[in-house]
Amino acid sequence: MKEQMHDFGDGKDPVPFHIHTNGGGWVADTAKVHNSAYIGPDARVSGAAQVYGNARVSGDAWVSGDARVSGDVQVFGNARVCGDVKIFGNAWVHGAAQVYGNARVYGDARVSGDARVHDNALVHNNALVHDNAWVCGNARVHDNARVRDNAWVFGDAKVHGAAQVYGNARVSGDAWVSGDARVSGAAQVNRGMYTSTPTSITRSDGYMFTLQSDGSIVAGCRDFTPDEAKAHWGNPEHHKHRESMAIISAFNAIQTARS
Repeated sequence: MKEQMHDFGDGKDPVPFHIHTNGGGWVADTAKVHNSAYIGPDARVSGAAQVYGNARVSGDAWVSGDARVSGDVQVFGNARVCGDVKIFGNAWVHGAAQVYGNARVYGDARVSGDARVHDNALVHNNALVHDNAWVCGNARVHDNARVRDNAWVFGDAKVHGAAQVYGNARVSGDAWVSGDARVSGAAQVNRGMYTSTPTSITRSDGYMFTLQSDGSIVAGCRDFTPDEAKAHWGNPEHHKHRESMAIISAFNAIQTARS
């Protein structure tokens, strides 16, 4: 009997495949899918991927590479799971979300929309990453944390508790955002610990300044100590000199009051 071949659309030659008995999905012979797992009729599992337990891969979802999907996980919509990823527990990956690299998604976590979780990132417990958000590097998002809109959490950053990161916000470096903290808009948190919402002030031209926990100030590509901030924005030739200095003065007063 002639071996059945299928092109999985990964840029490689067609490979031997079979139709999974539970759901009718396409499974490369190199992949391992347990009989208990469900692979929907339009879903694909290829490479050295493994799907087992009561996991469900449906819609146009694709699990590939060395990915491991197990437990009661659901991967559906146009989701992509690839690389050395591990997804387990009751986690869901759906929409057009992508999980790849060495990322881990587990517990009751949800990754949805056009979100990306990659590199060595971990998303677990009841955390939610959705919309166009990215969690990457060695970042950790867990507990009941939410990362959404166009926000990024990367580097060695951690977002946990009931914290939320949204808008165009960036949490990076070794920053910890927890409790009920909210990082939003164009705010940037690069270091330190935040159990409440960091102070941000937006200049009249839309440029946002964010006070870091150590008293430094991040605005756009600028990351200044208080003295550096005064030297830069204190130049009378700067087009927003007076307004910028008013913001710096407000931050200095706030930092002094907190110390």
